[in-house]
Amino acid sequence: MSHGPVASLLEAASNGDQTAWDALVERYARLVWSVVRGFRLDDAAAHDVFQTVWLRLVEHVDRIREPERLPGWLSMTAKNECIRVLKRQRRQIPSEFEYDVADPIARDAAEPLIDLETIEVAMEAFGQLSAEHQQLMRLLCADPPLDYETIASIIDRPIGSIGPTRARCLAKLRAIIGEEP
Repeated sequence: MSHGPVASLLEAASNGDQTAWDALVERYARLVWSVVRGFRLDDAAAHDVFQTVWLRLVEHVDRIREPERLPGWLSMTAKNECIRVLKRQRRQIPSEFEYDVADPIARDAAEPLIDLETIEVAMEAFGQLSAEHQQLMRLLCADPPLDYETIASIIDRPIGSIGPTRARCLAKLRAIIGEEP
């Protein structure tokens, strides 16, 4: 159920299905956090906003007329909640206020080079896997994630073989990169 169409999840959630709520939160949590982090709120305020966004969805789930636009609704709700919190904080800022959340944008100058080197090494190792294993690894890294049942039907293999094959592929990649003997 976690990867069903948004309309089905919203309908089930509006009927009190906890699994549907969990699936919606799992699917869109990163989106909400990315908006919240962009406002550089302190840790407690960021968590409060995150929770408030989901509370707003609970309050308005029956009013969502275009389920495919839910990501935009969540983003706008998160933005509005962040602005509301910032306005409230502006009136309450102590004289020596410090943010207790690290700047997610700040990076060491060498990081892009290290990232590029890591990507190149990983892609070279990935290219040494068989075409079948490359396909499996791509499916396992799909966004949104695919469940093993779907992957098994795509690659026409038993569902029980996916986990062990994944483990062998990762071990081979580590060996190629040199992380394991």
